[in-house]
Amino acid sequence: MSRKQVVLLTLVAMLAFAGNSLLCRLALQQGGMDPASFTLVRLGSGALVLWTIIRLRGFSGLPGSWGSALALFAYAAGFSFAYVSLAAGTGALLLFGAVQVTMIGYGLWRGERLSPRQRLGLLLALGGLVGLLLPGLSAPPLAGALLMLGAGVAWGVYSIRGRGAGDATAVTAGNFLRAVPLALGLGLLALPGVNFNAGGVLYAVLSGGIASGLGYALWYAALRGLQATTAATVQLSVPLLTAVGGTLFLGEAVSLRLILASVAILGGIALVIRARAG
Repeated sequence: MSRKQVVLLTLVAMLAFAGNSLLCRLALQQGGMDPASFTLVRLGSGALVLWTIIRLRGFSGLPGSWGSALALFAYAAGFSFAYVSLAAGTGALLLFGAVQVTMIGYGLWRGERLSPRQRLGLLLALGGLVGLLLPGLSAPPLAGALLMLGAGVAWGVYSIRGRGAGDATAVTAGNFLRAVPLALGLGLLALPGVNFNAGGVLYAVLSGGIASGLGYALWYAALRGLQATTAATVQLSVPLLTAVGGTLFLGEAVSLRLILASVAILGGIALVIRARAG
């Protein structure tokens, strides 16, 4: 794979990941869809696309695990319910921060040691998260913020469980398939508030099939041409892309608090990642 192809795949994947937040907000706010239905359609369409991809590659069997599927479902459900009240950029920043802090925390629990620069970066990132959540006029709704932080922890757990799992696309397809009945159960619990409509379903299908299913497949392909540190660093762009998209397509304002928190969280995580590489 040429360098240009890797760069293109990486760019498209990051845009797809940012698109998930925008599509969820569109489905909930403009499409009138409820979060339980969005979760079900997103996971179902993602499972269909991923399963089609691995079948076309000649893959058979059902990889993955129920433990990882549960973490995937917890992420997807928390993500959907959080975006009932959160702006796209704020949600993406909270999600990304929680994912990275979870994974760094797991490394510490496993006995990893941080350099002084990495400790500074971790404290900076945690300070940014706390600063974003402090009460005030520009603070995000607490319930939505906690849901998104929980979604980030769940995605961090999912990522940790998936390390060294072999064919990442196939494993993800199996986990998406297993997560569908969990999402169906959530939909049944949400009755009679379930609301399927054409606009919302379209956004959910685009989120699950394109931004999630195809996005993950492209990202896993790009990873073959990226160093681990580069791959971790480039994901710092997702909250920024989401905030820009929220402003352009959803008319969401970007507060000074969000800007300062973004600098602290993303800058702190970048310090941890780059110092680890060094």
